[in-house]
Amino acid sequence: MRRRWQAGLVSVVLMTAALALPAASSAGSAGLTAAPVGTRAMWLWGEDPAAEVVDWAYRKNVSEIFVYVSPSALTNGDLARLQEMAELAAPLKIKLRALGGDPAWVTDHAAALAWQRTVVGTGLFSGIHVDVEPYLAAGWASDLQGTQNAYLKLLDKMRLASTLPLEADVPFWFGEYKVGRKNLADEVLRRVNAVTVMSYRDTGTGTNSMLAISQDWLARGKTAGKRVRLGAETGPLADCSYCTFAEEGATRLQEELAEVDAATRTTAAFAGIAVHHYGSWRTLPA
Repeated sequence: MRRRWQAGLVSVVLMTAALALPAASSAGSAGLTAAPVGTRAMWLWGEDPAAEVVDWAYRKNVSEIFVYVSPSALTNGDLARLQEMAELAAPLKIKLRALGGDPAWVTDHAAALAWQRTVVGTGLFSGIHVDVEPYLAAGWASDLQGTQNAYLKLLDKMRLASTLPLEADVPFWFGEYKVGRKNLADEVLRRVNAVTVMSYRDTGTGTNSMLAISQDWLARGKTAGKRVRLGAETGPLADCSYCTFAEEGATRLQEELAEVDAATRTTAAFAGIAVHHYGSWRTLPA
């Protein structure tokens, strides 16, 4: 997520080779209902003090924090901070999800699985949240089919390697791609418990808004019986000013996210909104 894809919709790419698929895990839309108004999550990339992060999360009604855990967290002295965060978050019913990812993981599955074993072994997290963006891997341009297949196999392996729920960050345009005869977005949904869409726009509803560009994922999530969370950006983006609330500020962010809440009351797969990210959100001008 630190390296984001801000471009518009891409052309559909038809791939013809078949892909071996895991057993279907979707349950349809039965039992899905829109998340309550105000349901929020946030990414935490930095090594900010645990008490400050949890206090901010509580005041902003954040119920899930995607906490970045470096591959060397257990040896670089960061474990104590993570333990403190878990201790402070638990009584407030704030869940911690281990956040990690690298485009290199698309082909280096061993590194991804080693990271996952490390974070699961801490016992501090209630889920795995991966930010692996395959379109940033070199193979996306030279071997699109192979890269997409490798990415899906990575999700397969991570899902099977742990009993913790697996979630993935995704661009809004994955539904424009085909893997064999299957849709790439549908294949991702088959392998994870939930997705967070990088729906980066500075309006919540209307044309070219957060909700508008996420409609494809919300529809697919309903069909698959999987939760779909929308993402809002707060950091400055020089190449896409309409993709972030950095200029609009905190009040406008709150107003637009409330518009999304109001517009999704009958959207079964809607899982709330995640704000990217703590470091820039807390410094937004009023």
